Amino acid sequence: MALSLPFQQIRHNGDLMPKHQDARFQGARKYVLDPELASIVNISMSLEMPLLLKGEPGTGKTMLAHAIADTLDMQLITLNVKSSMKLVEALYQYDTLTRLNDSRFGDSTRDVSNIDDYIKMGKIGQAFCAEKRAVLLIDEIDKADTDFQDDMLDVLDQMQFDIIETDRTISAIHRPVIIITSNAKKDLSDPFLGRCNFHHIAFPEPKMMRKIIQVHFPAIDSQLAENAISAFYAARGIDGIEKKPATRELINWIRALQADPDFKAKDLLKGSMPFLGVMFKKSPDYERAKNITGRHKRF
Repeated sequence: MALSLPFQQIRHNGDLMPKHQDARFQGARKYVLDPELASIVNISMSLEMPLLLKGEPGTGKTMLAHAIADTLDMQLITLNVKSSMKLVEALYQYDTLTRLNDSRFGDSTRDVSNIDDYIKMGKIGQAFCAEKRAVLLIDEIDKADTDFQDDMLDVLDQMQFDIIETDRTISAIHRPVIIITSNAKKDLSDPFLGRCNFHHIAFPEPKMMRKIIQVHFPAIDSQLAENAISAFYAARGIDGIEKKPATRELINWIRALQADPDFKAKDLLKGSMPFLGVMFKKSPDYERAKNITGRHKRF
Protein backbone atom coordinates (compact mmCIF):
# COMPACT_ATOMS: atom_id res chain seq x y z
CA MET A 1 0.00 0.00 0.00
CA ALA A 2 1.47 3.35 -1.05
CA LEU A 3 1.83 6.09 1.50
CA SER A 4 0.67 8.67 -1.03
CA LEU A 5 -0.10 9.12 -4.68
CA PRO A 6 2.90 8.25 -6.87
CA PHE A 7 4.63 11.34 -8.20
CA GLN A 8 3.62 10.45 -11.77
CA GLN A 9 -0.05 10.73 -10.78
CA ILE A 10 0.56 14.06 -9.12
CA ARG A 11 2.18 15.41 -12.26
CA HIS A 12 -0.43 14.20 -14.72
CA ASN A 13 -3.55 15.11 -12.79
CA GLY A 14 -4.20 18.74 -13.63
CA ASP A 15 -5.97 19.41 -10.33
CA LEU A 16 -2.99 18.21 -8.32
CA MET A 17 -0.16 19.70 -10.37
CA PRO A 18 2.27 21.40 -7.93
CA LYS A 19 2.96 25.10 -8.48
CA HIS A 20 6.73 24.63 -8.18
CA GLN A 21 7.50 26.97 -11.05
CA ASP A 22 6.28 29.93 -8.95
CA ALA A 23 9.18 29.72 -6.49
CA ARG A 24 12.32 31.51 -7.66
CA PHE A 25 15.58 31.89 -5.78
CA GLN A 26 17.32 35.24 -6.09
CA GLY A 27 19.84 35.04 -3.28
CA ALA A 28 19.63 35.46 0.47
CA ARG A 29 20.54 38.05 3.05
CA LYS A 30 23.91 36.42 3.70
CA TYR A 31 24.43 34.55 0.45
CA VAL A 32 25.79 36.52 -2.49
CA LEU A 33 24.58 34.90 -5.70
CA ASP A 34 26.10 35.44 -9.14
CA PRO A 35 23.70 35.46 -12.14
CA GLU A 36 24.95 32.17 -13.62
CA LEU A 37 24.41 30.27 -10.36
CA ALA A 38 20.98 31.88 -9.89
CA SER A 39 19.97 30.71 -13.37
CA ILE A 40 21.03 27.08 -12.88
CA VAL A 41 19.34 26.92 -9.46
CA ASN A 42 16.05 28.17 -10.85
CA ILE A 43 16.12 26.06 -14.01
CA SER A 44 16.86 22.97 -11.90
CA MET A 45 13.89 23.76 -9.68
CA SER A 46 11.68 24.32 -12.72
CA LEU A 47 12.79 21.11 -14.49
CA GLU A 48 12.71 19.25 -11.15
CA MET A 49 16.23 17.92 -11.68
CA PRO A 50 18.98 17.47 -9.07
CA LEU A 51 21.63 20.18 -9.11
CA LEU A 52 25.17 18.89 -8.65
CA LEU A 53 27.58 21.46 -7.22
CA LYS A 54 31.34 21.06 -7.35
CA GLY A 55 34.07 23.29 -6.02
CA GLU A 56 36.75 23.36 -3.39
CA PRO A 57 35.70 23.41 0.27
CA GLY A 58 34.57 26.84 1.42
CA THR A 59 32.98 27.99 -1.83
CA GLY A 60 29.45 27.94 -0.42
CA LYS A 61 28.05 24.69 -1.87
CA THR A 62 26.39 23.57 1.34
CA MET A 63 25.33 27.08 2.32
CA LEU A 64 23.47 27.44 -0.98
CA ALA A 65 21.02 24.73 0.09
CA HIS A 66 20.55 26.50 3.44
CA ALA A 67 19.94 29.80 1.63
CA ILE A 68 17.36 28.28 -0.74
CA ALA A 69 15.46 26.69 2.13
CA ASP A 70 15.54 29.86 4.22
CA THR A 71 14.55 32.22 1.40
CA LEU A 72 11.74 30.06 -0.01
CA ASP A 73 10.50 29.00 3.44
CA MET A 74 11.17 25.31 2.89
CA GLN A 75 12.35 22.65 5.32
CA LEU A 76 16.00 21.70 4.83
CA ILE A 77 16.76 17.98 5.13
CA THR A 78 20.45 17.09 5.00
CA LEU A 79 21.91 13.70 4.13
CA ASN A 80 25.60 13.69 5.12
CA VAL A 81 27.08 10.93 2.97
CA LYS A 82 29.60 8.56 4.59
CA SER A 83 31.97 6.25 2.76
CA SER A 84 30.45 3.14 4.37
CA MET A 85 26.82 4.21 3.94
CA LYS A 86 24.28 1.89 2.34
CA LEU A 87 21.42 3.38 0.36
CA VAL A 88 18.77 1.81 2.58
CA GLU A 89 20.09 3.92 5.51
CA ALA A 90 19.20 7.05 3.57
CA LEU A 91 15.72 5.70 2.82
CA TYR A 92 14.61 4.15 6.11
CA GLN A 93 15.78 2.13 9.10
CA TYR A 94 14.08 -0.89 10.62
CA ASP A 95 14.82 -0.96 14.36
CA THR A 96 14.99 -4.72 14.90
CA LEU A 97 16.77 -4.41 18.26
CA THR A 98 14.04 -2.28 19.84
CA ARG A 99 11.37 -4.64 18.51
CA LEU A 100 13.22 -7.62 19.96
CA ASN A 101 13.51 -5.91 23.36
CA ASP A 102 9.84 -4.93 23.30
CA SER A 103 8.82 -8.52 22.57
CA ARG A 104 11.08 -9.85 25.36
CA PHE A 105 10.15 -7.41 28.12
CA GLY A 106 6.62 -6.42 27.13
CA ASP A 107 6.83 -2.96 28.73
CA SER A 108 6.41 -0.85 25.60
CA THR A 109 3.34 1.00 24.31
CA ARG A 110 4.25 -0.09 20.76
CA ASP A 111 2.46 -2.96 19.06
CA VAL A 112 5.17 -5.58 18.51
CA SER A 113 3.10 -7.22 15.77
CA ASN A 114 3.04 -3.92 13.81
CA ILE A 115 6.39 -3.58 12.08
CA ASP A 116 5.49 -0.05 10.95
CA ASP A 117 5.96 1.06 14.56
CA TYR A 118 9.66 0.19 14.19
CA ILE A 119 10.27 1.85 10.82
CA LYS A 120 11.97 5.24 10.92
CA MET A 121 12.43 7.32 7.79
CA GLY A 122 15.94 8.18 6.68
CA LYS A 123 16.75 11.58 5.19
CA ILE A 124 15.45 10.77 1.68
CA GLY A 125 12.37 9.17 3.21
CA GLN A 126 11.77 12.29 5.31
CA ALA A 127 11.98 14.48 2.20
CA PHE A 128 9.46 12.24 0.39
CA CYS A 129 7.04 12.28 3.33
CA ALA A 130 7.24 16.03 4.02
CA GLU A 131 3.83 17.73 3.83
CA LYS A 132 5.39 20.71 2.03
CA ARG A 133 8.06 20.72 -0.65
CA ALA A 134 11.45 20.50 1.04
CA VAL A 135 15.08 21.08 0.10
CA LEU A 136 17.04 17.81 0.17
CA LEU A 137 20.78 18.43 0.53
CA ILE A 138 22.91 15.38 -0.29
CA ASP A 139 26.28 16.49 0.99
CA GLU A 140 29.63 15.13 -0.30
CA ILE A 141 28.26 12.46 -2.62
CA ASP A 142 31.81 11.73 -3.80
CA LYS A 143 32.42 9.86 -0.54
CA ALA A 144 29.98 7.13 -1.60
CA ASP A 145 30.69 4.24 -3.96
CA THR A 146 29.34 4.17 -7.51
CA ASP A 147 26.53 1.72 -6.72
CA PHE A 148 25.21 4.01 -3.97
CA GLN A 149 25.29 7.01 -6.30
CA ASP A 150 23.49 5.31 -9.20
CA ASP A 151 20.92 3.50 -7.02
CA MET A 152 20.17 6.74 -5.18
CA LEU A 153 19.43 8.54 -8.43
CA ASP A 154 17.14 5.68 -9.48
CA VAL A 155 15.11 6.35 -6.34
CA LEU A 156 15.15 10.11 -6.95
CA ASP A 157 14.02 9.58 -10.57
CA GLN A 158 11.14 7.34 -9.55
CA MET A 159 10.32 9.37 -6.43
CA GLN A 160 9.47 6.19 -4.55
CA PHE A 161 11.02 3.22 -2.79
CA ASP A 162 9.86 0.01 -1.14
CA ILE A 163 10.04 -0.96 2.51
CA ILE A 164 10.87 -4.64 2.18
CA GLU A 165 9.83 -5.61 5.71
CA THR A 166 6.24 -4.40 5.23
CA ASP A 167 5.88 -4.67 1.43
CA ARG A 168 4.91 -1.01 1.40
CA THR A 169 5.76 1.63 -1.19
CA ILE A 170 6.71 5.11 -0.05
CA SER A 171 5.95 7.67 -2.77
CA ALA A 172 6.91 11.34 -2.63
CA ILE A 173 4.12 13.71 -1.69
CA HIS A 174 6.13 16.51 -3.31
CA ARG A 175 9.31 16.26 -5.37
CA PRO A 176 11.98 17.96 -3.23
CA VAL A 177 14.47 20.53 -4.45
CA ILE A 178 17.60 18.37 -4.64
CA ILE A 179 21.05 19.88 -4.12
CA ILE A 180 24.01 17.49 -4.34
CA THR A 181 27.53 18.58 -3.41
CA SER A 182 30.88 17.07 -4.32
CA ASN A 183 34.42 18.06 -3.35
CA ALA A 184 35.66 16.12 -6.41
CA LYS A 185 37.74 13.72 -4.33
CA LYS A 186 36.84 11.01 -6.83
CA ASP A 187 35.03 10.89 -10.15
CA LEU A 188 31.29 10.41 -10.36
CA SER A 189 29.87 7.93 -12.87
CA ASP A 190 28.65 9.05 -16.30
CA PRO A 191 25.07 7.85 -15.62
CA PHE A 192 25.08 9.90 -12.43
CA LEU A 193 26.34 13.02 -14.19
CA GLY A 194 23.82 12.53 -16.98
CA ARG A 195 20.89 12.78 -14.58
CA CYS A 196 21.93 16.04 -12.93
CA ASN A 197 22.33 19.66 -13.84
CA PHE A 198 25.82 20.85 -12.97
CA HIS A 199 27.54 23.98 -11.73
CA HIS A 200 31.11 24.50 -10.61
CA ILE A 201 31.38 27.16 -7.90
CA ALA A 202 34.78 28.75 -8.33
CA PHE A 203 36.52 30.31 -5.37
CA PRO A 204 35.44 33.98 -5.18
CA GLU A 205 37.62 36.56 -6.87
CA PRO A 206 38.52 39.61 -4.73
CA LYS A 207 35.66 41.66 -6.24
CA MET A 208 33.08 39.03 -5.25
CA MET A 209 34.78 38.56 -1.87
CA ARG A 210 34.32 42.27 -1.12
CA LYS A 211 30.57 41.85 -1.69
CA ILE A 212 30.50 38.79 0.57
CA ILE A 213 32.36 40.61 3.34
CA GLN A 214 30.07 43.63 3.01
CA VAL A 215 27.04 41.36 3.45
CA HIS A 216 28.46 39.83 6.62
CA PHE A 217 29.92 43.08 7.97
CA PRO A 218 27.74 45.98 6.76
CA ALA A 219 29.50 48.53 8.96
CA ILE A 220 33.08 47.31 8.44
CA ASP A 221 35.82 49.90 8.16
CA SER A 222 36.85 50.10 4.48
CA GLN A 223 40.59 50.00 5.29
CA LEU A 224 40.15 46.90 7.43
CA ALA A 225 38.12 45.19 4.71
CA GLU A 226 40.62 45.93 1.96
CA ASN A 227 43.70 45.07 4.02
CA ALA A 228 42.16 41.87 5.41
CA ILE A 229 41.09 40.67 1.97
CA SER A 230 44.54 41.40 0.52
CA ALA A 231 46.24 39.55 3.39
CA PHE A 232 43.79 36.67 3.01
CA TYR A 233 44.58 36.11 -0.68
CA ALA A 234 48.29 36.40 0.07
CA ALA A 235 47.85 33.69 2.71
CA ARG A 236 46.05 31.45 0.21
CA GLY A 237 48.98 31.93 -2.15
CA ILE A 238 51.66 30.67 0.24
CA ASP A 239 53.51 27.79 -1.43
CA GLY A 240 53.02 24.35 0.05
CA ILE A 241 49.76 25.04 1.91
CA GLU A 242 47.69 21.85 2.03
CA LYS A 243 44.37 23.31 3.22
CA LYS A 244 43.95 26.82 1.95
CA PRO A 245 41.82 29.11 4.09
CA ALA A 246 38.30 29.50 2.71
CA THR A 247 35.63 32.19 2.97
CA ARG A 248 34.54 30.87 6.37
CA GLU A 249 38.07 31.39 7.71
CA LEU A 250 38.21 34.94 6.35
CA ILE A 251 34.89 35.83 8.02
CA ASN A 252 36.01 34.36 11.34
CA TRP A 253 39.40 36.05 11.03
CA ILE A 254 37.80 39.47 10.52
CA ARG A 255 35.66 38.82 13.59
CA ALA A 256 38.81 38.03 15.56
CA LEU A 257 40.55 41.20 14.32
CA GLN A 258 37.54 43.33 15.25
CA ALA A 259 37.44 41.77 18.72
CA ASP A 260 41.09 42.71 19.46
CA PRO A 261 41.23 46.25 20.92
CA ASP A 262 44.96 46.50 20.12
CA PHE A 263 44.64 45.60 16.45
CA LYS A 264 45.19 48.27 13.79
CA ALA A 265 44.22 47.67 10.17
CA LYS A 266 47.40 49.33 8.88
CA ASP A 267 49.47 46.61 10.58
CA LEU A 268 48.30 44.14 7.93
CA LEU A 269 50.19 46.15 5.31
CA LYS A 270 53.41 45.48 7.23
CA GLY A 271 53.02 41.71 6.94
CA SER A 272 51.52 41.24 10.39
CA MET A 273 48.97 38.44 10.47
CA PRO A 274 47.62 37.83 13.98
CA PHE A 275 45.42 34.87 14.92
CA LEU A 276 46.92 32.51 12.35
CA GLY A 277 45.11 29.64 14.05
CA VAL A 278 41.82 31.06 12.80
CA MET A 279 43.10 30.90 9.23
CA PHE A 280 45.15 27.69 9.18
CA LYS A 281 43.85 24.47 10.77
CA LYS A 282 46.68 22.05 10.01
CA SER A 283 49.97 22.16 11.90
CA PRO A 284 52.30 22.16 8.84
CA ASP A 285 50.23 24.92 7.21
CA TYR A 286 50.23 26.92 10.44
CA GLU A 287 54.01 26.61 10.84
CA ARG A 288 54.66 27.51 7.20
CA ALA A 289 52.43 30.60 7.42
CA LYS A 290 54.00 31.57 10.73
CA ASN A 291 57.50 31.40 9.23
CA ILE A 292 56.46 33.42 6.17
CA THR A 293 54.72 36.16 8.12
CA GLY A 294 57.52 36.28 10.69
CA ARG A 295 60.07 36.74 7.92
CA HIS A 296 58.03 39.65 6.47
CA LYS A 297 57.89 41.40 9.83
CA ARG A 298 61.68 41.40 10.10
CA PHE A 299 62.07 43.47 6.95
